[in-house]
Amino acid sequence: MPLLDTYRKQAKQLVRWHRQCNYSVGEKVRLLERYRHLGDTEILAMPLPLTLAQEIVAVEAGFRDWTALKAAADQVKRPALPELGAPRLQSVTPILFVREVTAAADFYQRKLGFTIDFLHGKPPFYGAVSRDGVCLHLRFVQEPNFAALAARECGLILATIETSNVKGLYEELQQRGLDFAQPLARQAWGGINFHVRDPDGNTLSFVQYWPPAPDADGSGT
Repeated sequence: MPLLDTYRKQAKQLVRWHRQCNYSVGEKVRLLERYRHLGDTEILAMPLPLTLAQEIVAVEAGFRDWTALKAAADQVKRPALPELGAPRLQSVTPILFVREVTAAADFYQRKLGFTIDFLHGKPPFYGAVSRDGVCLHLRFVQEPNFAALAARECGLILATIETSNVKGLYEELQQRGLDFAQPLARQAWGGINFHVRDPDGNTLSFVQYWPPAPDADGSGT
């Protein structure tokens, strides 16, 4: 169980998110029975004092109220920090800006064969889709500025996805009726790729890296 200071910080952060009109607050407030009928907009319009934030944090942690959480947390001793070793980067998740998260997730599911992992909010303002080991996050914005820049630049890629058998994937997506921003093509830098543009203008490149053909002397240089 975390220390009490951790829960205090969570409550203060919740108040801060509410003040910043962060829609993720809605799901947390609806943990309390008396607020379950409210939508995200209504929750952001109502007051959120620190005492209410503390109650929400307590219920989320599995306690009846803040008093019960405080009594349990006071019994917890500070654990020794583990030896983590040198830091290593483990993964990266592109976050694509979209005008409607539900519609964008549906496109990735129907046209690209992704699975919808989750949609967060009422209505959803954040979500995730995945296929095989690749995950993309979708975030609501009023105007996806990156997409407008990509349209002007004619080739600005927001995510590159390395693919085995890229030709097979291209044929699969053709059968799904997908319109390609760039058809399948062999590139001079040693790869085969095609581009997909989603309804919000985000361009993805699916690529299979391929060694260049050897020269006459067999050196490949």
